[in-house]
Amino acid sequence: MEISLIASGFQSVGVTNVTGFGIFLQTIPYRFYNIFILIFIVISALTLYEFGPMKKAEQKARARKEDEEIVVLEAPGFEEVQPVEGIKLSVWNAIIPIGTLIVGTLIAFYWSGYTTILGGEDQALIAIMKSSPLTFNGIYTAFSQADASVALFQAALLASIVAMVMAVGEKILTIEDAISEWIGGMKTITITGVILLLAWSLGSVIGEVGTADYLVGVLGNSIPAFIVPSLIFILGAVISFATGTSYGTMSILMPLAIPLAWAISSGDMSFTIVATSGVLTGAIFGDHCSPISDTTILSSMGTSCNHIDHVTTQMYYSIFVGTITILVGYIPAGLGVPFYYSLPVGIVAMYVGLKLIGEKVDFEEVDEVSS
Repeated sequence: MEISLIASGFQSVGVTNVTGFGIFLQTIPYRFYNIFILIFIVISALTLYEFGPMKKAEQKARARKEDEEIVVLEAPGFEEVQPVEGIKLSVWNAIIPIGTLIVGTLIAFYWSGYTTILGGEDQALIAIMKSSPLTFNGIYTAFSQADASVALFQAALLASIVAMVMAVGEKILTIEDAISEWIGGMKTITITGVILLLAWSLGSVIGEVGTADYLVGVLGNSIPAFIVPSLIFILGAVISFATGTSYGTMSILMPLAIPLAWAISSGDMSFTIVATSGVLTGAIFGDHCSPISDTTILSSMGTSCNHIDHVTTQMYYSIFVGTITILVGYIPAGLGVPFYYSLPVGIVAMYVGLKLIGEKVDFEEVDEVSS
């Protein structure tokens, strides 16, 4: 979905000599919120510092206050995917198919790009594939020319076959039951397909009515260029929090962000890539802390956690990391500062900020209170 939106956005400004997947790869180092939130989890776990509602929840959990009422959301449809009775459970039944999916995806991406390049007419790319196909530059070049939809379908089909063969081979399911479960599993992602179709439709409508051109005309000379990536990230965070969908947020913002960034920067590709990453990361913010996001709800269900408690404890951390993302990530990036300066500074800022506003949960003291 992201790749198709990126490709459409650049086509709308007349840039046809790039691929959606190539731009997608270039946005990864500038996805500051995604990178920072993952590193923040590690920092918080290692230092044991917490703040806001999460600190109180941590203290309450350590004190083992089991007398308080616990509200657990029931996940609809879970009864349909319970393990078969009488079968010895094995974690390898999950690891092997998922591992096949991951490895198969990487191989399929490379092969798709490799065959596309050799079948094309770009002699520079062909020379790279023939001289150094397995170097970092060769792999990156192959990935950037890959057909993502075909590669993902091939890997998913292979992983599905492996899972069914394992189930039948271990006599967990018959071949008929395995195929039936596979089809039943596809039914659960029907809503995702509907969301994608509606999101693409919305993006097309935005393009047809000329919203991007209007914004460029209104904002082109009224806001400083360096603030645009931060503004896009903030808009993405607000929209995704309000709607609870990253798909919808991307489809709304991507057709607007790319033309706006391209016009304001006078066709600066690096600046436009930073702005594009702002859409992709801002959309993730809502998935992390919106109470109506499907991923937030599934996280609560999967861990038997009170849904509102999960939202309130996580929101403070998302806002904290989001603030650092703007101040240390997107504002400097808008000024042309490379990501390899912003990333270490952001990590230090998160560590120092957590130490200043957080408090370490003392295990021994909590244990004494509990006793």
